Amino acid sequence: MNTPYPSAAAPIWERPEPQPRAAPVPLTREKIAATAIRLADAHGLDGLSVRKIATELGVGPMRLYDYVVNRSELLDLMVDAVYARIGESGQHSDWRGAVLAIAHATRLATLDHEWFSDLLGGRPHLGPHALAVGESTAAALSRAPGVRGIDDLQRAVGTLNAFIIGALRREVTERRTARSTGTDESAWQASLGPYLTRQLETGRYPTVARLVVDGAHLDAEETFHRNLTTILDGITGHPGT
Repeated sequence: MNTPYPSAAAPIWERPEPQPRAAPVPLTREKIAATAIRLADAHGLDGLSVRKIATELGVGPMRLYDYVVNRSELLDLMVDAVYARIGESGQHSDWRGAVLAIAHATRLATLDHEWFSDLLGGRPHLGPHALAVGESTAAALSRAPGVRGIDDLQRAVGTLNAFIIGALRREVTERRTARSTGTDESAWQASLGPYLTRQLETGRYPTVARLVVDGAHLDAEETFHRNLTTILDGITGHPGT
């Protein structure tokens, strides 16, 4: 069974790198993760395998098991490499600026590595870079007005994470659907517009009709930012604080 954390081995973060070997090519966990990320970017997680990574690196598949015990550890390395990028979002003296920077950096990293959205909300991300991003986020939220104790902080972190995970998964899903069907918004409107018009004209869905007819087409980045600020306003209890 391919267990995430084998009892026979410590977590990958606490195991030293194997001794370097020059032949046939030098390897490191960082190099393996970078190669895996390139393959996942191109083919998704379903197209990722130890054999493909080994072929890309010019080594035998068994050599990779000196560095990662199983696929779960490989995904851990990949995820933490993305968190390393997120962690470069910069330092902010005010709590709100820090949270906004981390959230937007997470969105940009996810759009560049769509497979990352598939791993958000799963088992905990416990690599050093993931923990650093989590620390920065929690530390920033702990300084927010309205967060007066550990219970408030837990709720704030949970609410923020739930929004980010849901928003990014939806945005990535919409991008994938558009690519797989080969349709854009105008084509979708042409194919389903008449049906939707007939349904709305029944008068049974007045609020939906208002959203469809009067609602503006919203930019994905702007929508993410506006909804994010709404979440932060709710945490503080004071818009713009």
